[in-house]
Amino acid sequence: MIATSIKWTRHNLFGKPFDVALSLLVIPGVLWIACSILDWALTTARWDIIVQSLRVLMIGVFPADQAWRAWTASAIMAATLGAGLGCVFSFKPHHGLVLALVPLLILIVDHGDPQNALSAAGIVAATSLGWVLTSYVPLSRKAMPAAAFTGFIVVVAVMAPPGVELWGGLLLSVLLTLVTSVLSLPIGILLAFGRQSRHSSLRIICTWYIEVMRSVPLILVVYWIWILMPVLAPQLGLADVARGMIGFTIFYSAYVAEYVRSGLQAVPRAQTEAARSLGISEFDINRSIVLPQALRVVVAPLVGNVLDIFNSAPLVFIIGLTDFLRAGQMILANPQYGDRTFEVLSFLLVTYFLVGSMITYAARKLEDHMATSAR
Repeated sequence: MIATSIKWTRHNLFGKPFDVALSLLVIPGVLWIACSILDWALTTARWDIIVQSLRVLMIGVFPADQAWRAWTASAIMAATLGAGLGCVFSFKPHHGLVLALVPLLILIVDHGDPQNALSAAGIVAATSLGWVLTSYVPLSRKAMPAAAFTGFIVVVAVMAPPGVELWGGLLLSVLLTLVTSVLSLPIGILLAFGRQSRHSSLRIICTWYIEVMRSVPLILVVYWIWILMPVLAPQLGLADVARGMIGFTIFYSAYVAEYVRSGLQAVPRAQTEAARSLGISEFDINRSIVLPQALRVVVAPLVGNVLDIFNSAPLVFIIGLTDFLRAGQMILANPQYGDRTFEVLSFLLVTYFLVGSMITYAARKLEDHMATSAR
């Protein structure tokens, strides 16, 4: 990252004073972050405190007698974040050298104790694997979003068997984002078509639903669903995580509906009229002609909606869940981890950036694919 900043400064030294000034700010900023984290590593008496804090950030709190679940999930999460790095920076040999020094540094700090060094080596290896595959294997780059989704599903299967609900951190934030995005899209499409329906009753219901959801805050909807679900369906016994996902889906379906409706209105009416004159049913017109063109128009807003869901995940604290940001607050409030506000916040910032980069990369590839298929 430092080399990239220096190269940026050298290439923009003439004719672009703003870029020069910005790059001169980037270099000391990167050095400051690196030195602060290194100082944290070298001055902390117990390296396992750092490892434990990172584990809380990534996957939440978990019983010590099931540590294998935590480490397995951590490796999968590290590989997924490595894929995010590959979307931003191509893997180079000196990157591998720097990563390889991490277990050695831990071994030195721990005075020869190999346990934490081996654990760190496993995490580094998983991160490097995801980074290398995404950087150099074309099929891996294309399949990265699906692989990341599958990885998180595997993490859930490993971390949260029936009856275990203590996981959280980044895992909860990303899982909430994925589930909400997947479920809100078909519901939003149905609402968009319902709002344009010829049946007045259906149109009024969909319009009222969309307007109400867009007029109230998300935190109120999540809390309302959390209280209401045990009353309406007590036999289901839904966990807090499931109720939070339902609240997010109900809320964001209204926004997806408005995005899709704007795409539907962008489709030329002459196409639908020509299809009707050929005797094609209304369902086939909407499924084969209108909807594919509408989705191409609204790819960018839908991706922005996914990022908004991820950034809104901290609101689940209202129902007692521990998302990524809440896990960081727990670490900052716990004197066991020490006063390391800058390091924890820097880790939060970098991880949010990596996840956002993965989503943006997937959206860019989706836009390119849809543009190519439309030709």
